[in-house]
Amino acid sequence: MQVTKFAIPEVIFGRGSIVHVAPCARRLGAKRVLLISDRGVEESGWVEQVMDVMKASGLEWAYFNEVSSNPRDWQVRKGFEVYLEAKADVIIAIGGGSPIDAAKGIAILAGNGGRINDYEGANRVMRPLPPMVFLPTTAGSGSDMSQFCIITDVERQLKMSIISRSLVPNISIIDPLILLTKGQELIIASAIDAFSHAVESYVSRLASPFTTHQALLAMDLILPNLRRALEDGSIEALEQLSIASTAAGMSFSNAGLGAAHALAHSLGGRFDVLHGLVHPVLLPSVMRFNVPSCPQKMGTIGRCILGEPDCPDATAADEGIARLQELFAELEVPVRLRDILPDKSSLEQIAGAAVGDACNLTNPRKAGKDEFLSICESAW
Repeated sequence: MQVTKFAIPEVIFGRGSIVHVAPCARRLGAKRVLLISDRGVEESGWVEQVMDVMKASGLEWAYFNEVSSNPRDWQVRKGFEVYLEAKADVIIAIGGGSPIDAAKGIAILAGNGGRINDYEGANRVMRPLPPMVFLPTTAGSGSDMSQFCIITDVERQLKMSIISRSLVPNISIIDPLILLTKGQELIIASAIDAFSHAVESYVSRLASPFTTHQALLAMDLILPNLRRALEDGSIEALEQLSIASTAAGMSFSNAGLGAAHALAHSLGGRFDVLHGLVHPVLLPSVMRFNVPSCPQKMGTIGRCILGEPDCPDATAADEGIARLQELFAELEVPVRLRDILPDKSSLEQIAGAAVGDACNLTNPRKAGKDEFLSICESAW
């Protein structure tokens, strides 16, 4: 077996675990925190709750909330300036992938200086970062687990993938109760994102016994519990989705992703679409593209989707992908590229940009511009 590594943060999981945020920060040496979130999380009341916990503990903080969906390079720079002005020593982020990725970008600049664009790619962050404590508010992005940071380069209209072991936070606090305040669209988008993480990391070139187990667990949990969560808002189902997202995050952080995420980053950088709703469009076409390179693994995924343990690999892969497309359509999310793009004029540019994305390196089947264009045409 190839030499492998498996890096995850300390995980505190459970209903009501948000109350541990201040003791965790103090354990990391916090005297003055930079708290990062966005306006949507503010409106749900969770930012105020974190502030109340810190106030009761005697922690001081500065607050930065100028973070949009698909955080921009200039927002990271602005947050870094707030960090310096506040003389902060620990970073806490509460939110989905956007506030957490922005927090990682700010931490990179705090420890290494320069511009966030200097760190695009893998293993370019050379100096230690300030301690980080993350509280995810969605069950999907996996940002609170991962070595990934995704920031939009505004000038190039491209999502940059920054990958470094130092981006794994010190502590991730996962409180499923937070999901009770999320709307159905966000629950769906987050769950599909987590499912895509599980699928792509399971077939990744860097998959190991430590990641495949987590990926399979995530796939087994997501589809049945997503239905339950949407039907009755069950906290039990939401908790299972949180477990699935955490498992998928552990997997993709260590195994990497693939062509679907490479295309999603290219597409999101140009059109600023919600990341989780790109995957029901792209994932089935990418899965079909990858079948020849990993037929047994794609058969395993298909059996998971179909719930038919005795189905042969070839049949399971083909019918599983078809069933997945049906499930996405039943959830009433976009399932074709034409649902989110105005026309085909940008497909070549999107395909070209995806080639250089770090996620493409771990896709099980080699994909160049022509292959990415073919996947886009298939998804159109």
